[in-house]
Amino acid sequence: MSMEPLDAAADVHALIRDVLPDLAPTAWFDSGTSEVVLPVGRSEARASSWTVLERCAREPRSAWPKVVDEWVREVGDRAFLAVGEMELFGDVRELLRLRIVPKLAPRDREGLVVVPAGDHFDAMVMIEHPRYGGPLTKARAGLLGLRKLGYVMTNTHDRELADVAVRDQPLLPGRNVRVVTKPGSRYVSALLSEVDQFLPGPNRHGALVGVPCHSTLLLYPITSTAVREVLPVFADVVQEMHEAADDPCAPGVYWSHGERRLTPLPATSLPEGSDEFAALLRRLPRD
Repeated sequence: MSMEPLDAAADVHALIRDVLPDLAPTAWFDSGTSEVVLPVGRSEARASSWTVLERCAREPRSAWPKVVDEWVREVGDRAFLAVGEMELFGDVRELLRLRIVPKLAPRDREGLVVVPAGDHFDAMVMIEHPRYGGPLTKARAGLLGLRKLGYVMTNTHDRELADVAVRDQPLLPGRNVRVVTKPGSRYVSALLSEVDQFLPGPNRHGALVGVPCHSTLLLYPITSTAVREVLPVFADVVQEMHEAADDPCAPGVYWSHGERRLTPLPATSLPEGSDEFAALLRRLPRD
């Protein structure tokens, strides 16, 4: 049974105040006018809470957090449009980047511009801006007239990844891990589909790959059965880096092989198994 919008006001306004720090960190709620105030550029946009009160009044109380969340995102998108793209960004296409993230749950990808990046990761389009940045929503893409986005990976390479550092670090005696990194970057994970360029060729057996955080890739080229000793140590390093990271990505280890395929690996793989990696272990040369 629905209620009157004003009857929901106190609870809904409390929900708005709760979500603003995450969804619109620069915005605030003006309780005198019941408006969300969003500073945008040199201006500010205001949005009355009446719309979201009406929506919540039609829904069960359990649905209110989701309704409020969606409304605050809409308000943010409309504020971008209201003040004008040029004041905020110049050409927004110059600011679009690609960020690789572990596969999102359907509810998390809803409303965002996201495409699959293999079986285990998604590619999320981002606006790289110190104040107005964040994932590109479908609503904002529509408002800003963004349709074909094939240039986003080129932007990411040219503007974020041209100066990544590549170095080898000892992992075990005589065994090095290759580290591809750019401290503070949110986009090194986008190189996950291109690890071959960082491996010595010819790379017939692939490599162990870890992407513990968005600023670092860890690679170990597989050349011999020594990978059996390396794998558990490599897995520990990835896990530890993931747990300590400010911007964590994925905690696990993957085998990069074939046509840009990534296969998740357990921390220990025994040759008795019947899977593809176990078959590889059985035919690898000894050191």
